[in-house]
Amino acid sequence: METIREIARKAKEAASVLAGLSSEAKNRFLLHLAEKLLERKQEILEANALDLERGKASGMKQALLDRLALNEKRIEAMASGLRDIAALPDPVGEVIDGARRPNGLLVTRVRVPLGVVAIVYEARPNVTIDSVGLCLKAGNAVVLRGSSSALSSNRALVKIVHEVLRRCDIPEDCVGLIESESHEDVKVLLALREYIDVAIPRGGADLIRTVIENSRVPVIETGVGNCHVYVDDAADLDMAERIVINAKTQRPSVCNACETLLVHRSIAPVFLPRIVRALQEKGVEVRGCEETQRIVPGVVPATEEDWYTEYLDLIIAVRVVGSLDEAIRHINTYGSHHSDAIVTLNYAHALEFLNRVDSAAVFVNASTRFTDGGEFGMGAEIGISTQKLHARGPMGLRELTTWKFVVYGSGQIRE
Repeated sequence: METIREIARKAKEAASVLAGLSSEAKNRFLLHLAEKLLERKQEILEANALDLERGKASGMKQALLDRLALNEKRIEAMASGLRDIAALPDPVGEVIDGARRPNGLLVTRVRVPLGVVAIVYEARPNVTIDSVGLCLKAGNAVVLRGSSSALSSNRALVKIVHEVLRRCDIPEDCVGLIESESHEDVKVLLALREYIDVAIPRGGADLIRTVIENSRVPVIETGVGNCHVYVDDAADLDMAERIVINAKTQRPSVCNACETLLVHRSIAPVFLPRIVRALQEKGVEVRGCEETQRIVPGVVPATEEDWYTEYLDLIIAVRVVGSLDEAIRHINTYGSHHSDAIVTLNYAHALEFLNRVDSAAVFVNASTRFTDGGEFGMGAEIGISTQKLHARGPMGLRELTTWKFVVYGSGQIRE
């Protein structure tokens, strides 16, 4: 088995070839890979079944098993995502801006690939294909380090990727897979400053923290999703119920699912009984503050820790607040700056929420589940950044590039 250093070194060499590939060549690869995923569907599902069997035997939680699982629909979605990426404009080579100086120099800023991107992620095999598609379209090589729980799936997917790369005459070393199951090897990867240009973690809080604390290369932090829905005193309660149910239950194991519901005190006696009942009918465990418990007896008492928690499961924390200001302060204090929503028909309240909530995505009268590269028209995403430098929110092709200054002269020298 190749060493991590060797995989990273070869990716660095391949990155210089990728940087010069035409859009046509990159799109041809993406479309061919989409076809092959569908053709080799059974092979992928058989590999995934091995991962699921191991996960069940080890006692993996149902929410994580859902993330790990592939089926025909999810493979078709991966193929569709690749076709969407192929249809997007190629950001590489875009002239961002430029100006001619008094001495005649033409100074331009041109979009270029980041280089080699290391993706460290947990049990979601679809991330393998999303990462390959986005990184290569943006001209980057990629080194993948998925979790051991998805190793069989990732091996099968990368095998197909390598076959398609060879067929398209693109260096297969531009996609590397680290198959080691040792956590120490993640630290080895994150120390390779001479080969890795940026690391992107995708997963839970522990994984993200590990990458940030151990990396010697720049990290784009894709954040934990402790997302909120605040139901204002001016909310349409039918709309609020639909949004809360969707945000919590449509797919609870993902980072843009709602984890905390905030309800204005003036509507709580009417809204809380109906929303708690609707949530419980969907199998959701409701944990409430003292006021919530008084209004809806039988709700599980919430602790201080609940307000900070990303459950990734059919659990929600509920709190009654006395004002819009209190709701905003709660979100900015306990939230993870990912995605937060207000349900209201009051324009002034909506505007204040949008201006003051410090999150990567804020919504008015819509589910937090829309924080997604595909839903935002960006194609598949590499992750959702909750930091403020370089990229924030869903990260698509442009966020996988940087720029360099390209200067045109006619013999000028500096006096």
